[in-house]
Amino acid sequence: MLIFPAIDLFNSQVVRLFKGDYDNMTVYDKDPINTALKFKSFGANWIHIVDLEGAKLGHAVNYEIILKIKQVSNLKCELGGGIRDLNTIENYILNGIDRIILGTVAVTNPELLNQAVKNFGEKIAVGVDIKNNCVAIKGWLENSNLNAYDFCLKMRDAGIKNIISTDISRDGTMTGANLNLYENLNKISGLNITASGGVNSLDDINKLANLKIYGAIVGKAYYTGAINIKSAIEVAHNAH
Repeated sequence: MLIFPAIDLFNSQVVRLFKGDYDNMTVYDKDPINTALKFKSFGANWIHIVDLEGAKLGHAVNYEIILKIKQVSNLKCELGGGIRDLNTIENYILNGIDRIILGTVAVTNPELLNQAVKNFGEKIAVGVDIKNNCVAIKGWLENSNLNAYDFCLKMRDAGIKNIISTDISRDGTMTGANLNLYENLNKISGLNITASGGVNSLDDINKLANLKIYGAIVGKAYYTGAINIKSAIEVAHNAH
């Protein structure tokens, strides 16, 4: 299982939200490049970047700092947040971003999703943010009333390989990963499921890895000192 240390960006700073609440934000590092280089030193191969301002406003906001993170760290980067047109997708990919995560537009603009998959193949992933078993959109501010499992099936049939699934009710809460959710989604053949939200211990990492989940995102647990990224990578690698 891959470990994806997370960098959430707001005003070009590393922050974390509590349950997706923009009014409940903590700044952890004013220099995200510094954070990315730490992750690299811990042995990470990937980082998971979210442009929180982009997610809220509906367009790329932290574009320059994101490209600088990629350029300086040379880590593989997956990126989500406010990416809602082909031009933005293309600009990020041409400038080295390895995987683009589409969220809201995967729900509201299937034509864009299909075109993005046609143009960029497996570089396009979909973020499925889940609240009460339904897909949430627009930076978690709206509920689409789409069943999350059925939506993942639909995404697979549209050619998506990677799903990043966030349980909003647990994100930033340090209450543990929703193992039942990820085990259920992982039964969908042909999809790589990355677990996000609530991962708070090496035991969580071990349990997810034993479920044969593709990846786990470690965010607040790292910033609060609950999970050491180097140890998480070792546990994920050695799980049976």
